[in-house]
Amino acid sequence: MIYPIVLYGDPVLKKKTSPVGTDVDIKEIARDMFETMYQANGIGLAAPQIGKSLRLFIIDSTPTEEKEEDGIRQVFVNAEMIEESGKEWAFEEGCLSIPGIREDIIRQPKIRIRFYDENWELQEKEYEGMAARIIQHEYDHVEGILFTDHVSPFKKRLLKGKLTNISKGKTDADYRVRVPQKR
Repeated sequence: MIYPIVLYGDPVLKKKTSPVGTDVDIKEIARDMFETMYQANGIGLAAPQIGKSLRLFIIDSTPTEEKEEDGIRQVFVNAEMIEESGKEWAFEEGCLSIPGIREDIIRQPKIRIRFYDENWELQEKEYEGMAARIIQHEYDHVEGILFTDHVSPFKKRLLKGKLTNISKGKTDADYRVRVPQKR
């Protein structure tokens, strides 16, 4: 099942998510999330981006790697960031919930994260480089943080008009979207 992507301005994107219980069919929702992400040409997707306030996200870094075997396709359930380390580096990020906007975001290149996979097996792994960046971006989503929250106040003022338009559904996204409800 392909879900519409929730656009900037929807409160679900700014809310810290709830832990996933064992009553949730992780394999089914993860399968739907991968299908949704691929249809939108994404490399990561968090549950809030499909309107679910769950501590769940997926990544597939194979499109960003020179060799497909260097990529990582992973489901992260109830993830907990243990450590971020290394010399910070800037890289241009975008987000399926904020189509048409890309900005340089500073992140650390190495992480250690603890999570459950889709089989409810506890994992603790280290990632670096692009995989770490994608995980940090998606992890931010389950914490209620968007990549635009990392830009300077000046840059945010420059983006305000574009962000307002996105929140009203004025976007050229080539995938299904869900426009925030008017309050």
